[in-house]
Amino acid sequence: MDGSDLNPTARATRWLGALETALARDDIAAATALFDAECYWRDLVAFTWNIITLEGAPAIGAMLGATLADVRPSRFTIEGEAADIAGLTEAWVSFETAVGRGRGHLRLKGDKCRTLLTTLYELKGHEERKGETREKGIEHGAFRNRKNWAERKEMETADRARSGQAYCVIIGGGQGGIALGARLKRLGVPTIILEKNRRAGDSWRNRYRSLVLHDPVWYDHLPYLPFPDHWPVFTPKDQLGDWLEMYARVMDLDYWTSAECTAARYDEAAREWTLQVTRDGQATVLRCHQLVFATGAYGPPNEIRLPGAERFLGEHYHSSKHVSGERFAGKKCVVIGSNSSAHDICVDLWEQGADVTMLQRSPTTVVRSETLMELAFGDLYSEAAVKKGITTEKADLIFASTPFRLMPEAQRPLYESIAERDADFYQRLAKAGFRFDFGIDGSGLMMKAFRTGSGYYIDVGASELIANGEIRLKSGVEITAVRERSVVLSDGSELPADLIVQATGYRSMDEVVARLVSREVADKIGHCWGYGSGTPGDPGPWQGEMRNLWKPTAQPGLWFHGGNLHLSRFFSLYLALQIKARFENIPTPVYRTS
Repeated sequence: MDGSDLNPTARATRWLGALETALARDDIAAATALFDAECYWRDLVAFTWNIITLEGAPAIGAMLGATLADVRPSRFTIEGEAADIAGLTEAWVSFETAVGRGRGHLRLKGDKCRTLLTTLYELKGHEERKGETREKGIEHGAFRNRKNWAERKEMETADRARSGQAYCVIIGGGQGGIALGARLKRLGVPTIILEKNRRAGDSWRNRYRSLVLHDPVWYDHLPYLPFPDHWPVFTPKDQLGDWLEMYARVMDLDYWTSAECTAARYDEAAREWTLQVTRDGQATVLRCHQLVFATGAYGPPNEIRLPGAERFLGEHYHSSKHVSGERFAGKKCVVIGSNSSAHDICVDLWEQGADVTMLQRSPTTVVRSETLMELAFGDLYSEAAVKKGITTEKADLIFASTPFRLMPEAQRPLYESIAERDADFYQRLAKAGFRFDFGIDGSGLMMKAFRTGSGYYIDVGASELIANGEIRLKSGVEITAVRERSVVLSDGSELPADLIVQATGYRSMDEVVARLVSREVADKIGHCWGYGSGTPGDPGPWQGEMRNLWKPTAQPGLWFHGGNLHLSRFFSLYLALQIKARFENIPTPVYRTS
């Protein structure tokens, strides 16, 4: 069919109608014929009960052949008006499946599909209670011995603790655990969140005093309750901690503070987890069917061995334990690393009057915050985007509509523009000896974040101090020996030191599983993070999606939920729907490509 004479909406409507007709007839050949020679179908739970990207018509056909009988998609509709953008026709799509409702995004190249995103957003008969279906909150009438809301809440919490039973337990009560807990609460899934700290939000409050989010507020909203419109563009860590604590209370979450899981075992026959938990110093046992690790963006601290560290007379710790540089005024401080935490800690120490040296071991992607805000975030996550009607939900779906295979190609022009715009800035950094890059393929900060979760810094002040020499720099060196009051470097030089901070990153989240469950289970699941790009730190084979995050793992009943505020917000919906379906005994045949 030739749609060149049609307007964008008519073209998209005709294509979508042809797809629906082919799928209704189980005519997979006709369906795949609607796709371009280079095509991508990214599905978030709707068709596959998985998070997966199919590349090419044969892969799409294989997926449809395996799933159509169960999915039974129907009611495909174009939402709003389609538009021609950069040579492609783009349209928003809604549809239904046998068990749920979905929305998606379509890009046509001519009359063929280039990219298709399909996402599940609710389960039929199990919708969130909201709006007209919200709870009354009170039963009108007069009743003896009536319990008010606070009394009922206290009784429910006590009953849950006494029974030691919940359908789902989330280990980790930071933004990931809270966002997922809120989704599950609205879906009516009994869930307990375990937070080892004393208060919700302490995972942020307890970090170094100068920490401020480097991402803008529009990128960082939580589900249901966005930040108010007076909220600062960049949120200080203590303010974020207070927000998370408030959020957990307002969303009425079953949130256990001072509660730490010390061991977890899975009963294959009963399909149930048994968790050993210490709560307020008391040992207790919890049982659940679904266990979610939401212990942070990554895993345990990656502490490197420094020869002779045991003889050091100063202080030596990982960046995760840094609170404030106040005690180190006038002291000689060495920070190992050159990514976000290293830069922030160097600034904190400098502001407190310390003599700071950064040891840069490998090149870092550095982008000025102002430039990134305008060129990278501006179209989707900004006040200007909001004024154009781009809600957080729409922005998230637009971002998700680009498959990983195409992201580097889309990101490279951005970083070429950044390099040109801030050429003087990069020249000054280079003159100071700072080694920077835009990734091995020039695709920049975002791709480094997805591939390894490291290797970058959004400049909010440290780069100026490095460029003018106020933060000293030793680049391309390693510590070969630690002495009582100094470190010896691989270039033969020696630096006096009263403090050594290892800003050396974190290990994979599966290492938490190895500690709490077993090494065997951790190895069965495999590495978390990265999508198999084949670049340093993200080895192949190609995955096309983040490894083991937000989707079924090789261990039944075990899930990972991690990432920054944006990822936690967006993917919490799809993880919650997968857990809700299992709670309601809805069949969830998971489609996998391998």
